[in-house]
Amino acid sequence: MNLRGLDLNLLVILDALLDEAHVSRAADRLGLSQPAASAALQRCRHLFRDELLERGRGTMSLTARAQTLRAPLKSLLAGVTELVDPPEVPLAEIQQTLRITTADYPALIVIAPLQQELQRVAPGVDLVIQPWHGADAARAALVDGSSDLAISVFPPAEDDLHREELLTERYMAAMRTGHPAAASFDLEAWLSYPHILVSGRGNTRTPIDAELASLGLSRRVGLVVPNFQMVPELLRGSDMIALLPSRVLAEFEGLASFPPPLPVPGFALHLAWHRRRAKDAALQCIAAILIRLLR
Repeated sequence: MNLRGLDLNLLVILDALLDEAHVSRAADRLGLSQPAASAALQRCRHLFRDELLERGRGTMSLTARAQTLRAPLKSLLAGVTELVDPPEVPLAEIQQTLRITTADYPALIVIAPLQQELQRVAPGVDLVIQPWHGADAARAALVDGSSDLAISVFPPAEDDLHREELLTERYMAAMRTGHPAAASFDLEAWLSYPHILVSGRGNTRTPIDAELASLGLSRRVGLVVPNFQMVPELLRGSDMIALLPSRVLAEFEGLASFPPPLPVPGFALHLAWHRRRAKDAALQCIAAILIRLLR
């Protein structure tokens, strides 16, 4: 291919088209007319020999080829921007929206202080806290550019993500203050009451249940909820028991806690972003605040 004939502006438009999967929204985002964006889409289809966006029932969706283009296109445009026009806007003057993918823990701990700090140092930076669909989805969103930062358990992998370990968390057995099991908490007392299980997928069993089964024991899971934030109020109003991360417990009153009566592995929590964003001042500012809040 002759690169001298390639219009980089076409790739900028393609990036918006793939992000929005909608010609009019991409045009609005770039300040173009709808016909100009449609014409650019046709040129992109010719360039990549693919439809890129396919029309369905009232919507458009990305083709498989378009999906594979998202991440390298983001990296290419970020590199060109850094080469030609490195940003030197003072942090306090940056106008930017950043998307963070995180589960409700640690969101319930850090989002409020993060927003307060941003109001002080970068008031033009807006945040979008995205829905949580698991660590694999969070990693994929960082790679394809649909998310900017993610907090999760991110084991090392062959990808282009930068990871910062934030903390190592441990679980505690939690119950309401004055719970009958609190007087003499042991394995028997723990298993004598129904448990609340936190699972975004609605699972009713965990590795703990497999370990109990190996000992000839079992527990009753009386309630499954999708996030940790719901658990404290449920505990305060019942005799149920739950395993909660220690830092979640620290945020709520009226609960008693004990080390679990059998070994429960903890987990390391990471903050991650794509390496192409290494010089994004707003992103790096937010990353620094999150690291400070969670370490």
